[in-house]
Amino acid sequence: MSNILLNVNGIEVIYNHVILVLKGVSLQVPERGVVALLGGNGAGKTTTLRAISNLLAGERGAVTKGSIELRGERIAGLSTSEMVNRGVVQVMEGRHCFAHLSIEENLMTGAYTRRDGKAAVAQTLEKVYNYFPRLKTRRGSQAAYTSGGEQQMCAIGRALMANPKMVLLDEPSMGLAPQIVEEVFEIVKDLNQREGVTFLLAEQNTNMALRYADHGYILESGRIVMEGAAKDLRENEDVKEFYLGMGRSADGSDRKSFKDAKSYKRRKRWLS
Repeated sequence: MSNILLNVNGIEVIYNHVILVLKGVSLQVPERGVVALLGGNGAGKTTTLRAISNLLAGERGAVTKGSIELRGERIAGLSTSEMVNRGVVQVMEGRHCFAHLSIEENLMTGAYTRRDGKAAVAQTLEKVYNYFPRLKTRRGSQAAYTSGGEQQMCAIGRALMANPKMVLLDEPSMGLAPQIVEEVFEIVKDLNQREGVTFLLAEQNTNMALRYADHGYILESGRIVMEGAAKDLRENEDVKEFYLGMGRSADGSDRKSFKDAKSYKRRKRWLS
């Protein structure tokens, strides 16, 4: 991959000084790329994003080995506002909108580090409304009274208000109806292609993520077990079997879900 924006090299993360969660995770995100971090619940996806954005301390976690570099600069220890100033913003899992604020007030909180004046901020707000017309309609509504899809759009819109170069997007599809998930991913694609925003997204919905990403990494129990171009991962037999629910079980019948696949004795060719 050329023009590497983010380079994560062999990181280990420990919680509470004893619980090893990530075990030598390495990944790269190219400038203007869309990279998917895939895997089931508890695989270590959120921890990886928090390690990159320096949000582990609040969870009593720490990176104990390895390095994380943004444009060749080590970023360990930078504060959230320093990360935002370098163009990196995280959209947390579960939306985290300010329930008592209106949609527009929520969006404006994303611009608090901006130093380029009110006119530039107003221009970005208009751009966000162009991408999320539903938010414009609901701009005066209290966030608590909007739908899950609207709150997810609000959370992404709030990140965009900081004018980021890179967005870390944690489980954007969680709890959303399929058509809303598709809408959110289409907007991610548009932002990437039109605005040049780089995305690293952690996602359990492997099928959806691989449709929109350029490259993917599969995490399992805190390790990267497979990586490759998204189109290659989509065609890979093991990925189809264990992550896309398209394999066949031992008795020859179609296996419908990853949960079923997990109970089957797994043939992980990539670990052999």
